Amino acid sequence: QAQLVESGGGLVQAGGSLRLSCEASGSIFSINTMGWYRQAPGKQRELVAITSGGSTNYAISVKGRFTISRDNAKNTVYLQMNSLKPEDTAVYYCNAVITLSTTMTRVTYWGKGTLVTVSP
Repeated sequence: QAQLVESGGGLVQAGGSLRLSCEASGSIFSINTMGWYRQAPGKQRELVAITSGGSTNYAISVKGRFTISRDNAKNTVYLQMNSLKPEDTAVYYCNAVITLSTTMTRVTYWGKGTLVTVSP
């Protein structure tokens, strides 16, 4: 089994910045994909940013403002969020596709989420 633990959410004014972190731990052989999703009240969960094999992809709404990065030695993915807008308010979830060392199977994991609130 593996776990994802997010940190870094909070309240920020519009135009401000936050940095989210997500650390994977457990019986990890390798981590294939790591990414961030978000879910605003009354809306479906949506992809924010994802990184895999050195490539990254972003939602159009955050491109140029958010940056995803990964520290493979620490099994950690980060999301640097700049120029935040009220519409960025959501619960942000970390996602990872992990090959477990115990079974050599590939499993998708989710973190519990961290709330980001952007005030006008």
